[in-house]
Amino acid sequence: MKTLVDQLSQYALYHRDKRNIATHFVGIPMIVLGVAILLGRPQFEVGAMALSPAAIVAAVACLYYLILSLPLGLIMSVLFGAAVYCSHALAAESTGIWLGAGIGLFVVGWIFQFVGHYYEGKKPAFVDDLMGLAIGPLFVVAEACFMLGMFRTLEADIVARSGETHIRDMHSGASGSVKH
Repeated sequence: MKTLVDQLSQYALYHRDKRNIATHFVGIPMIVLGVAILLGRPQFEVGAMALSPAAIVAAVACLYYLILSLPLGLIMSVLFGAAVYCSHALAAESTGIWLGAGIGLFVVGWIFQFVGHYYEGKKPAFVDDLMGLAIGPLFVVAEACFMLGMFRTLEADIVARSGETHIRDMHSGASGSVKH
């Protein structure tokens, strides 16, 4: 199994341009929430909890994130828990509202992603490795943590492994990324 540094470094290779990374801060949460909403139906009562395909997919993803990194996995669990909560609320609405919200967020999120990759001049990471679909949300959270000054060792390991300085450039306010 690939390590956290392996996964994030591989994803970073497709995300050098700070504009692309910025679009991911909007697009990926929209896609994740859109998918969660669409998977919010059907719901089954298990004890006092509502269980849905969204909850099952989120639980599996969070388990993987927790295996990769306990701190990042906990952050992802909170964020995915919020997405599942929202998905269950929207799943209780009419079919039109449920589908409109889910499909709308999904489509607009992908538009942001493709605009970002237009700036990048590269295809999305998942084209070469489907695992990129699971790593994208983790990458966004890791980038946000790096911007807040957290996980500096992880950030340095990713920069060293991917040969990219985009993370440091973005945080220092540099106008472009350095390509090696």
